[in-house]
Formats: sequence, C-alpha cells, structure tokens
Amino acid sequence: MSKVTITVNGREMSGEAEGRTLLVSFLREALGLTGTHVGCDTSQCGACVVHVDGKAVKSCTMLAMEAEGAEVTTVEGMADADGSLGVIQQAFQDHHGLQCGFCTPGMVMSTAALLKDNPTPSEAEIRAYLDGNICRCTGYHNIVRAVMAASGQDVSGLGVVAAE
Repeated sequence: MSKVTITVNGREMSGEAEGRTLLVSFLREALGLTGTHVGCDTSQCGACVVHVDGKAVKSCTMLAMEAEGAEVTTVEGMADADGSLGVIQQAFQDHHGLQCGFCTPGMVMSTAALLKDNPTPSEAEIRAYLDGNICRCTGYHNIVRAVMAASGQDVSGLGVVAAE
C-alpha cells in the first residue's frame, strides 16, 4: 500500500491505495466521496466522470496513484460554497434531467467540461458530447434541456417539459 495525496474539491486529502486501485475506488472507499459512481467497470457508462487537473476523465480508467498531486473535482465539488446546488445541478433538478440519479454525477461533471469549452452548445453538440454517458431512464431529452438551461439558453422550444 502506498499513500496517495490529491487535492479534492479544493482540499488536500490522503489515503492508502494499492498499485491497482482505481481512482473511482480511491475516491469512494479511501476518501469517502461516494458521489462518483461505479457503473460499468468498462469505461462505457460515464457515471464515474471527475475532473483531473481541469480535464474530464472516467475515473474507472485511471489509477489512484496516477492522480498523485493532482487537482480533482468530484460532483460534491459542484455545489456552491454555501452548500446549495450549483448552476448545473440546479438545472438538472429544475428540468428533471434525472430519474434514478445513477448517471447524474457523471452527467453533471461532463456537462461542466462541455460548458467550459463551449458555453452555448447546440442540442446536437450536447448530444454528441454526452455520447460517452449512458442514462438508462430519461431518453436524454430532459438532460439536454438541463444542459441548455445551465448554459443560459432558452429551453421553451424543446419538446419535453420538466416534471412538476
């Protein structure tokens, strides 16, 4: 076992990890940050997306030791400083961009990466960008609405409405 130290959501954290420990497992088990989900173990679903040094990565494809010294942002770090939902999280809630919630952490983190690179993406660009994230519940329509709302775009012309 080796000590791994990373800065997570602005706070330096350390834990023990074997050489084969995946970043997703390290975050969940060693650091207690369970917002990042383990979905498929094959890098297909995107439920484990986090940001490492500002880049979106599937944390099931990275060893914890590779993140040594890195800045990592998880879904827990997307909330506002006062603990209230951040803009993207609030948009997902407001536009019912979730159902069971399992894919939501990865969707929120992928959305943050998309909006950082493309502040006002089109519906087609959103769908293409989120292609690596699987949602088994929503059909993606409300997820697209949520992303567009988070970017400040008008979503009134999109066909699916938010649940009350």
